[in-house]
Amino acid sequence: MKHNPLHNARFFFATAPLPCPYLPGRIERRVVTELVGRDASVVHDQLSLAGFRRSHNIAYAPACPGCQACHAVRVRADEFSPSRSHRRILNRNSHLRVEEKAPEATVEQFAVFAAYQDSRHAGGDMAKMGSQDYQTLVEDTPVETSLVEFRHPDGILVAGCLVDRVENGLSAVYSFFDPELHRASLGTYMILWMIGRARELNLRYVYLGFWIAGSAKMSYKAKFQPLEARKPDGWRALTAEETGSGERKTAQPAASRNGL
Repeated sequence: MKHNPLHNARFFFATAPLPCPYLPGRIERRVVTELVGRDASVVHDQLSLAGFRRSHNIAYAPACPGCQACHAVRVRADEFSPSRSHRRILNRNSHLRVEEKAPEATVEQFAVFAAYQDSRHAGGDMAKMGSQDYQTLVEDTPVETSLVEFRHPDGILVAGCLVDRVENGLSAVYSFFDPELHRASLGTYMILWMIGRARELNLRYVYLGFWIAGSAKMSYKAKFQPLEARKPDGWRALTAEETGSGERKTAQPAASRNGL
């Protein structure tokens, strides 16, 4: 019989209640557990299937009282077909040089990360992070993780994303970009890159974190179809009507250098 590491003694804890950052008047709580030991990667894989996310060496999932609005979502990379706007974004950023690296923080990365936080999340907890905090975010990982850098041909770093490898896909941990280049849609481009990379690796999914219907902050995730959500009874495909995403798709072309 195949050993299931989740059957080992493992402690789960509930966080203190805090105001929900997405839904006014709601309370946020999470269930968390440490990813430690030799089986950390296997546990991470299985918890990802259960709708958990990773931050540092912690796996967490929503456990909010009286609310089930938050759902972990994943894109079916093997069935994804870019929309017209996705095609434009891919073309707009086709000149960027992509480098997959070990999860090692640099001063250059932190400068872009800090500018992104100041522009997009001023006043939030992550905007208060110093260089040591950023280093911990990147390097404190017990699983297979890459730091992907996106650079102009002249070598200037414009974006980065932290990506976990799980058994059946890639998981987007965190991404950031130069806020001066907001018209380049670099956030969307990095997700498109991850989808293409998953296809190159013959992986079925790209995990995008949590999604709430009607949340403007999370609406971008619904633009990547087919999209599946982790419900109480398992993963289920979300329709374009459920997500409010009805953009017309283009025909699937031959594979490009982005894998799309």
